[in-house]
Amino acid sequence: MMKLEILGSGCTKCKRMYDNVNEAVKKADLQAEVIKVEDLSEIVSRGILMTPSLFKDGEEVVAGRVPTVNEIIEILKGA
Repeated sequence: MMKLEILGSGCTKCKRMYDNVNEAVKKADLQAEVIKVEDLSEIVSRGILMTPSLFKDGEEVVAGRVPTVNEIIEILKGA
């Protein structure tokens, strides 16, 4: 199962990315665990400079912006 993490402080953009990721997983019929990481010390320890940030299986795939649902689907499917 894929592990997706949304790192951010809980701002509006972070919440929108979380919603978009959940919708993309559902639309693409993927098996994924979606986790929201709002702990500042963890975000800093990973060296994140811009939020929101999306990690797929421990690798950062998006930083500093909110991708569309379709864009997230492409990222998750490895397109």
